[in-house]
Formats: sequence, structure tokens, C-alpha cells
Amino acid sequence: MKVGETLQLGAIAGAGARAYLAVAGGFDVPAYLGSRSTFILGRFGGHAGRTLRVGDVLGIGSAGDRVAGPRGTPPSRPPFTSEWQIAVLYGPHGAPDFFTQSDIETFFSTAWKVHHNSDRTGVRLIGPKPEWARRDGGEAGLHPSNIHDNAYAVGTIDFTGDMPVILGPDGPSLGGFVCPATIIDADLWKIGQLKPGDRVRFTAVSLEQAALMEAQLDHALATLDGEWPDIPAAPVRQDPILGRLKPAPPTPAIVIRADGDKYLLVEYGPNVLDLNLRFRVHALESGLRAENLAGIIDITPGVRSLQIHYDGKRLHREELLAAIDAVERRIPDLDDIVVPSRIVHLPLSWDDPATQLAIRKYTQSVRPDAPWAPSNIEFIRRINGLASTEDVRNIVFGANYLVLGLGDVYLGAPVATPTDPRHRLVTTKYNPARTWTPENAVGIGGAYLCVYGMEGPGGYQFVGRTVQMWNTFHADPPWLLRFFDQIRFYPVSAKELLEIRDTFPYGGYPLRIEPQDFRLRDYHAFLHSIEEDSARFKRTQQEAFLAERERWAASGIDTYREPPDVAAPAGSEDAVPEGCRPVCSPVAASVWNIHVEAGQRVAAGDKLIVLEAMKMEIAVAAPFPGVVEKLNCAPGALVSAGQNLVTVRQEVAA
Repeated sequence: MKVGETLQLGAIAGAGARAYLAVAGGFDVPAYLGSRSTFILGRFGGHAGRTLRVGDVLGIGSAGDRVAGPRGTPPSRPPFTSEWQIAVLYGPHGAPDFFTQSDIETFFSTAWKVHHNSDRTGVRLIGPKPEWARRDGGEAGLHPSNIHDNAYAVGTIDFTGDMPVILGPDGPSLGGFVCPATIIDADLWKIGQLKPGDRVRFTAVSLEQAALMEAQLDHALATLDGEWPDIPAAPVRQDPILGRLKPAPPTPAIVIRADGDKYLLVEYGPNVLDLNLRFRVHALESGLRAENLAGIIDITPGVRSLQIHYDGKRLHREELLAAIDAVERRIPDLDDIVVPSRIVHLPLSWDDPATQLAIRKYTQSVRPDAPWAPSNIEFIRRINGLASTEDVRNIVFGANYLVLGLGDVYLGAPVATPTDPRHRLVTTKYNPARTWTPENAVGIGGAYLCVYGMEGPGGYQFVGRTVQMWNTFHADPPWLLRFFDQIRFYPVSAKELLEIRDTFPYGGYPLRIEPQDFRLRDYHAFLHSIEEDSARFKRTQQEAFLAERERWAASGIDTYREPPDVAAPAGSEDAVPEGCRPVCSPVAASVWNIHVEAGQRVAAGDKLIVLEAMKMEIAVAAPFPGVVEKLNCAPGALVSAGQNLVTVRQEVAA
């Protein structure tokens, strides 16, 4: 472009969903956490931590920041289509551990349809429901997709209940659902071009084939020449389990899983909640960090697992596996482990109005027959065999929640479990997941508690809402909690919480924090002292858990069934009465709110309908003044792009 020229971007026509603008030198905006990009949901980074507005001015990076290299238009564009084929590595979770072999074959043979509620956090897919190899997830949750929380790779396909979701660049870093495949690095760009209604097929390739595709992509981008990588003509599906180690007791068994071409997932022991496993994960993490291996990008602990993100060009997978084995052999007796901890007292608005709104939105636009609605707290009571919801409240406010993971969902959000097993309420997670969760909602999923770091999707059963977990104004570090902190809640009203949240980020509401050490040897002694009470609580809980599952089966709500595809657009021009005009949906969506009724007079710009799509609320306004002739939709209905939502009789100017 030349000085003074204007670049105008229009709507995307045809295949693909996004266009990108590359600027030599980049945009001159402040760096935050090592990046100049904007994280809209977190409200930080880039230009004022938000989307651009009319009148914003973006500076260009200085000449010294400009990247030398080829310029011009690539001779070949990426292949855009509405029928996508995406290369993945099989795993980390496969058959027969979590899925049946038939499930895996179905997964790879299905042309999955992109759901209208998809965005940068995740692309929801519509297709067949798995048969599942397990009946449930045990302490991780009632549904067989539930597992003890582990780290997620970008581009992994995450089964949130029976619905798969491709986790995008703004997706959660930690969570408790199984993932049968992970998109390889060379094909990650395709996630950004998927739009509602597109079809997606996944093809499993080998690590070697993924490396070849990455090299082809690197060459095409570096030279702006050459072909974009194609999926191999003879793709190879490899076993997701790279190794099983069975050391002598008391060391737990170890399973190492492929997690795409840039990650490994190391799992300890059986699929149960055992704090000894989390401390072994901590020991492995500490040992690997001490090794300071070139090529390791990040190490993220889960409840009983450790994910290692690495650069395969600098550190080969076999070298990393050897390093894991060497460090594991040097781990000392766990009884000797002592970790720093803090008691962090947090305010909690019980059954907060914001969480009640999220439940209503879910039942209207996602799953009307959800057994955990209309009250998540009542569901928690029922599934744990408690006498009243007051018992649920007393347990939550009486518990010490030990932080086992951070970034569960987003932004330093903790996944925590009570140190006292008698306080471990067990629930299932939403199936499918919510499309919207209030910022800092507090929920329970499986035996774990989570505080949601920001607005976004989610699956834990709500108990209330608390203060911010992430503070952009406090830079070192911006997250509130640390591994092995212990959360204690105290009650505040919804009004009090809103006042606290207004001042907390600016230091106006100091929290009570008590430093201490957590000694595993002392904890083992405590568990021994309450062994009988814990077993009694567990038996009652298990009986209620099984009864709830049988109730679901008897009432036919034990599985989620995706509503049928949206019908073809209704209300064509010849079906609209003379003198009237249709107001149509701009996208495929579900109807959230209707703001008008038949016979109502509207002005141009008045809000008629609010839709929910791509995890956003989209207002549909009257394009002209008139009178509402007919409403052609209802709250909760699925509508297609171009479908007539409201018929309006247009006023004729005098």
C-alpha cells in the first residue's frame, strides 16, 4: 500500500471464516506477558485489551522491528472449502481405555458438522454419540467422558460429554474431559477457517508424517513459494500410548501418551483421586525443570498427569522420553515432600444471580431436559445423598480446597479438591457444556471445585460466585492463587460481592492470606484418623450416585441428543403479506430473547430479537419503522441464516 491509500475489508463470501492483515513491523502496542496480541475474553493485551473501535489509531512498529523477507502474493492460496480434511495424531485418550474401538472408527469416518456456537475458544461439532468403554468417570464425574483434570493441547478434540469440541487458541488450558485426537501443528490454521455448517473429517497421521507436513508449511510461509502441505496419500494411525512403566510399589504405574506432535502427557496410577499422585506429578515437574532441557516450551501439571509442550525440531520425542524416565527414577520417598501453601480466604455469593442466569440460558438454548436444572445445588444434594441443600452449603463453607491445578478453564482459575474426603462432593459435568459462564463463577465437577477465570464455556455445577482470579493491574504475577494453596470460603450477599469486585482489582479489598507448609506425612496421619468416617460418607455418596444414574436411565435422559438440523429458511418473499417485509436472521443461531410482540409499533433500530451464536449475543434490530405483523420464532428455537424471524408491516411515509 502507498501513503494515503485506504484498505477496505468487506464480508467474507464463500468458503472460509476469517481474513488476516499482515503489517511489516507489526503494530506498536505494549507487550503483555511477552505478547502484543489481544485476548478479548481476558480483556488484556493489544490495543487497550479490547476490540477495535471507530476512531482508534494503531501505530506501526519502527523500522528496526520490521522483518526482512519476501513480499508479494503467494503463488498458491491455502485450499479453502466447506468440506475440510484435517490431520491429527491419535490420542491422548483412545480405545480401549476410554472409547470402544468402534467409537474410534466412527470418529475418524464421520463428516462432523460445525455447530453455530463456535468461536476461538472452541469449535463444537455435531455428529454421532460414542458408545463409550466405561459406564462413568468415577470420582471425576458421572459421564464416561469425565476424567481427572489434565492439561489440554491447542487443537485437541475434547469430548465435553457426548459432544466433541476442537479447542482453539483461546480455549482452556486445563480440563476434565477425554480427547481422542489432537490436530497437528501444520493443520492448526484450518480451525480459524471453520464456519457453522461446514463439514470436518479427521485423518490420523504419524509423527513422521506430521513433521514432513510442518516442513512443507514452513517452506511455503518462508519463501511464499511452493505448495501447501497435503495430507499423505497413505496416512498412518499410531498407538496413542507411547509407553507403560510398571515400577515396583509404592511407585505407581506410569502411562505416557501422545498428545499431538508437540505435546506428551504423562499419567500416574489408576484413574482415581489420590493426592499422592499429584505430589508425584509435582516431583516429576520439579525434576524436569531442573534439567533445563533445550526445546521444552512449557510444563503443565494436572491432577494425576503432567503435560510437556516441546519443540520437536530442538528436542526429539525419544530424547524427551529418556529424560522423563531418568528423572522419574530419582524421585524420593513422597512422605518426605513438603510444599509451601497458603490459606486463602475468599468471599462467596451463594447461588449467585449470575449463575442462575447461566442455568436459564443453558436450559433455553442448549439442553431443556438437563437433570441438573433448574438448580445445580439441588442436583448436588441429590447426587451426594444429602438431606438438604443447607448440607451442601455447610460442606462448601466448611471445606479446605487444596489447589491442584491452575488455568482450569482459563486465566489462573484453580481446580481444587477438599483435603478432608468427607467434604468431597461429587457431581457430573454439564453434557454438553455451557456456552456461557459468568466470570468467577464457582462450580463443582467430579470431586473438584473450579473458579472460572473469565466468561466462557463451562461444565461444572454452580454453587456461587467469588472475586477475580486474574488481575491485569497486578503484573507479578497477575494470577491470585498458587499450586497447593488452600481455599476457604466465607459467605457474602450478591450485592456485597458486586461491591467487593468493584474494588478488589485496585487493592480496595485485601484478602486474608495465611502462609504455611503442607506436609504429606502429616496429611497421611490425618487420613488415617478419619478412615471410618470417610468410608461411611463414601458409601452414602456412592449409593446416591448410582440411584441418580438409574433415574436418568428410567426417564430417558441418560444421553444427550443434539436437536435436529435447522430447517431450511422459512418465510420467502412470496409468503410475506403485501405491505410487509421479513426481518431475517444474519446467522445460524438459537433464539435467546424476543423483545416485541405482534401488533407492537417499532422504530428503525429498535431491538426485535436477541440471538445466541458463536458464544455471543447478537441483536437483530428493525431496519425500518413499522408494526410487528407476526413473530416467526420462539425462545430457544434454532434458526438458520436468512430465516424470517419477524414479519413487519412497513410504515409508509406521509
